[in-house]
Amino acid sequence: MNESAAHSSARDKLALALDVPALPQATEWIVRMRGEVGVLKVGLELFTAAGPRAVEAVLDSGARCFLDLKLHDIPATVAHAVSSARALGVQYLTLHALAGREALEAAVEAAGPEMTLLAVTVLTSADAATLRAIGLEGPPEAAVLRLGRLAADAGVPGLVCSAHECAPLRAALGPAVQLVVPGIRPAGAALDDQRRAATPAAAIGDGADLLVVGRPIRGAEDPVAAARAIVAEIASAPGAVSR
Repeated sequence: MNESAAHSSARDKLALALDVPALPQATEWIVRMRGEVGVLKVGLELFTAAGPRAVEAVLDSGARCFLDLKLHDIPATVAHAVSSARALGVQYLTLHALAGREALEAAVEAAGPEMTLLAVTVLTSADAATLRAIGLEGPPEAAVLRLGRLAADAGVPGLVCSAHECAPLRAALGPAVQLVVPGIRPAGAALDDQRRAATPAAAIGDGADLLVVGRPIRGAEDPVAAARAIVAEIASAPGAVSR
């Protein structure tokens, strides 16, 4: 693969989190970063403010849309929400593995083949103390493996996890599962509220398929340069081109 193709492939592995409070700001970022990242993520903040218009703005730019709503409800409600997201044309949609097998299976049936469901295992802001406080004993890594197996057994094709759990999940679930990793921080960047962060190269090297980056790009003095540096790091990571 030549250098241009390698960087194009690496861009497809980078998602920018549009964690902004309103559609005008999101649109500015979409225009600014179009061509620099392969995926744009619409999260709760933006979707609550702008609704489907945010998804439409992403799709109109030619980027793939990652709708990050982390659905967690009874099976029928989850299935209906998945159907609505499918009608919008999103590429990725998140739901919580903690919703349970019945809800996960209902989501898979509603998603169809054109949308990739991603089951959130343990949030990257959580540590062992966080889990203990909600009644989950043991380290985050153990909870991630339990929830990852649950989601995979229910037919969910992808998981959201920290980079630290990529290698164990690959070993347990094999190469087919798609691993999406938030909490990415380039070397020297502030961790903010991320407790299980990793560099882009480390995450890709451990088996991540898609990296979600927000503040390290949006808060950079030169966001385009920051995105390009991350893409270059992804392209140079071991195994990046083969996945």
